[in-house]
Amino acid sequence: MTETIEHDTGRQPETTTINVLYVMHAISPFTFWTLSVIAVIIGAFARGNVRGTWVESHFSWLARTFFWGLLWLAVVSFLFFVSIIGILVIWIPWGILTIWYLYRVIRGWLLLNDRRPAPL
Repeated sequence: MTETIEHDTGRQPETTTINVLYVMHAISPFTFWTLSVIAVIIGAFARGNVRGTWVESHFSWLARTFFWGLLWLAVVSFLFFVSIIGILVIWIPWGILTIWYLYRVIRGWLLLNDRRPAPL
């Protein structure tokens, strides 16, 4: 039986791009989410540079956060437009969505700084 031994080269994957993307996502609620759109596009192109490393999980984490947030934003906006009550209380679900979004971004960023993969 032949045993394969993987040697660690000591080289860590590049994390500068994903750190910048986390910053963009973190401040995007204060820019009407435009930075999130830009960050997801940049992430789609930059993901290939870290394919197969633990850093790739962070690209997935941010993309999932963005797309789930976009889905919930659409649901909340629909409720806003179809009901009078929605007009009066729209700030509550938007506030909850913003807090959830920032929680996911901060959680992922802390895992990145600990050099751990993001949850699947």
